[in-house]
Amino acid sequence: MDGVMLLAAILAAWRVTHLIVVEDGPWNLVARLRRHAGAGAWGDLMDCFYCTSLWVAAPFALGLGDGWFACAMLWLAISGGAIIIDRALPKPPEGDGS
Repeated sequence: MDGVMLLAAILAAWRVTHLIVVEDGPWNLVARLRRHAGAGAWGDLMDCFYCTSLWVAAPFALGLGDGWFACAMLWLAISGGAIIIDRALPKPPEGDGS
């Protein structure tokens, strides 16, 4: 694994996590899925960027890592990188329809 693949995994994890947690998605599919998930565990998962980034990062870590220790470290690193990107970007105003 090289740095380019790690960076690509972090960016991809941020993108997918942002889509699930913040955006409505194409044809409002993600918004409908979020409403359908409701207030239970799945709904809570789709409302928390930190939680969702962990689960989104897992397949990237499994694909990049060699051995369980590397996969565990990559899992946290990819999720952490996505969180750092999200915290560094300005937040859009409420009600902008994103």
